[in-house]
Amino acid sequence: MYSHIEEKMKKTLTSLDNQLAEIRAGRANPKILDRIMVSYYGVPTPINQVANIMVPEARMITIQPWDASLLKEIEKEIQKADIGINPTNDGKCIRLVFPELTEERRKALVKDIKKISEDNKIAIRSIRRDGIEEFKAKQKNSEITEDDLRDAEEKIQKLTDKYVDSIDEACAAKEKEIMTV
Repeated sequence: MYSHIEEKMKKTLTSLDNQLAEIRAGRANPKILDRIMVSYYGVPTPINQVANIMVPEARMITIQPWDASLLKEIEKEIQKADIGINPTNDGKCIRLVFPELTEERRKALVKDIKKISEDNKIAIRSIRRDGIEEFKAKQKNSEITEDDLRDAEEKIQKLTDKYVDSIDEACAAKEKEIMTV
């Protein structure tokens, strides 16, 4: 009865996790490359499907394509993606070296995380509102009683509180990661 509402909230949480994974925290995180596509025989393909991606050091990612002809293409796409790191191509692999984060940059990232957190909480509350409206419509059409409506509102609110807490926890962990790197 509430599974579709919870499903939407889970998707919002998954989206949050993806957004937080893309934020550079001074450490090398291969997820930063997930949204970058390269043209592989004319087909846009994620980098991780055409190359071996490794993290040999805490602040470095190496990308070694299985087909050496893709080196230039991968390098070009990384530059176009504007992730804030210039790739270094040595003819065999591409290295991405993550610079040390300044205090100013850390504070800016925390500010970004707070905005992402608030946007996702708004999405959760919007799902709550839509769910409650759905049950109010059912009650108006005499499909459910007032007591059922009250129960539904309580359960939807509990789901909302649970997912808002999850958002707070995830964002707090990311903030801590950024400030202690």
